[in-house]
Amino acid sequence: MIGDLMIFSGNANIPLAEAIAKEAGVELGKVDIMKFSNENIKVAFRDSVRGKDVFIIQPSCVPVNDGLMELLIMIHAARHASAARITAVTPYYPYVRSDKKDERRISITAKLIADLLEAAGADRVMAINLHSPQIQGFFNIPCDHLLAGKIMCDACIRINKNDLSNGVVIAPDAGSAKHARHYAQRLGLPLAILDKRRTDDSECAEMDNVIGDVKGKRAFIFDDEVASGGSLIEAAKLLEKNGVQDIQAYCVHGVLSGNAVERIVNSPIKKLVITDTVFVPETKKHKKIEVVSVAELFADAIMYTNSDRSISGLYERF
Repeated sequence: MIGDLMIFSGNANIPLAEAIAKEAGVELGKVDIMKFSNENIKVAFRDSVRGKDVFIIQPSCVPVNDGLMELLIMIHAARHASAARITAVTPYYPYVRSDKKDERRISITAKLIADLLEAAGADRVMAINLHSPQIQGFFNIPCDHLLAGKIMCDACIRINKNDLSNGVVIAPDAGSAKHARHYAQRLGLPLAILDKRRTDDSECAEMDNVIGDVKGKRAFIFDDEVASGGSLIEAAKLLEKNGVQDIQAYCVHGVLSGNAVERIVNSPIKKLVITDTVFVPETKKHKKIEVVSVAELFADAIMYTNSDRSISGLYERF
């Protein structure tokens, strides 16, 4: 064991941090985070972290850049307060979709965030369902990449009352087909793939074709996140056009930006399941949208890490 376990939270998603701490059997540490009139942020730990194994929970939630600065300053403050080890727990990793240079003269910002976390003083990073698994390679420190597959599949089975007959798992694009195949195998269902092509930054991709048999079936779309809902709704419309009877979507990170909730409510999607990696305010809650928690998974990963046990067994929960 590196040191006594301590869990702290920034302002991004306090309910999730509280749930993780409860599952881990510890109380959230006390920290003051202040923002001055000049928008500078000050962090002061009220509990001593000297020699402690510190986990700082801060997903990328609105306002994204304020949350990122809070996380960096909290890590830096803990390092200078002599914490034995510092883990940045980022359930929704900042700038996760900026993971490659697919245009001229742009930043691979997900790599920049990795460098910033390390420069601030983080010893390791913990995340779940990164947009691209290769983001792990952006780090020079350990990065634990958890997966919410079992949580999402269990939700699918429960919502459908153990009856997945005539169902098909949908990969929203070719890039996600490999991951969607795992969902299909766990649920014992066939897999179909949508032909998605993104031509700009509008968050709404063009979809033209379905690869696989979907006519008359119940479709379960699995994806890593839903932001504006544009691509998800286009997928649902294409499936409906191709004779799908029932459409459900399971997306790990429910960003739900802009008027995403209104658009989803008015779409052919019958049910949307997301996790609590991103804070969902009351204004974005609807009976069509269900939130399931990743708190237990993160709590187990934190406790395993604190006691220097392998977390490889957690991957069996895919």
